[in-house]
Amino acid sequence: MAVLHSAPRFTQIDGLKDTLSAAIGDDLVEAHDEHGELMFTVRRDSVETVLRLLRDQHSYQQLMEIAGVDYPGRAERFEVVYMLLSVTKNNRIMVKVTASEDTPVPTVTTVWPNAGWLEREVFDMYGVLFDGNTDLRRILTDYGFEGHPFRKDFPLTGYVELRYSEDQKRVVYEPVDLPQDLRQFDFMSPWEGADYILPGDEKADTPPVSEPKVTEKPSDTGAGKKTDEQAAKKVSSGSPAEEAAGEDPAPAPEPTEDRADRPARKGKTTDTGEATEVKE
Repeated sequence: MAVLHSAPRFTQIDGLKDTLSAAIGDDLVEAHDEHGELMFTVRRDSVETVLRLLRDQHSYQQLMEIAGVDYPGRAERFEVVYMLLSVTKNNRIMVKVTASEDTPVPTVTTVWPNAGWLEREVFDMYGVLFDGNTDLRRILTDYGFEGHPFRKDFPLTGYVELRYSEDQKRVVYEPVDLPQDLRQFDFMSPWEGADYILPGDEKADTPPVSEPKVTEKPSDTGAGKKTDEQAAKKVSSGSPAEEAAGEDPAPAPEPTEDRADRPARKGKTTDTGEATEVKE
């Protein structure tokens, strides 16, 4: 028996961009298809109205995520991306607005209550303000944290570090103290070469010595008959153990591995199976 589902198995986006663009109307800034997904950039002040329209009239019931993006070179450096899902159409779209550090984005908690925590995360990581969010607090960083870690100009090492102080018996915050100096990166391609001298490269400019030292005769190396005679002397000569023995120790015994009188083995190693079986 065939089971009918209200949601289609495959997403159909043909003609959807024109339909939604016409529905958004003058609030639409740009619409394009990227990687098989529709993306709509709308006016910041109208984002709450647009998202309510998409929810009520075009069946985008769920707000799946709110993400932030930082483009420091732009006048409005931040993008706030709303990811919507239609469970009845099996379709996802993204709606974007732009914002700067001091231009708040209208909250969409009036459309989806779960937007409260998602907006707090974007505020915590990027510093984007959301007008109308009554509980806009940090949600991922620690109490008293300064700065916004996902901004491109935020240092990878941060501004402060925390450690446990044995003197104060508590966790304390201190300015970052790095034992390594190589914390600044120039992003230059290693194949093009850097415009500064790397540690150790200063030796490459040192001119060669004028009179290199060579060993053209044995006396220059310390080798010769006298050295060979000294090396041939026994290290243990004159030791108490040797004087007590009065003579050289007995020579090593002859090896016993070669036994010519031993008869050759008969059979193969595979014939020993019966000898190793357990007899009852």
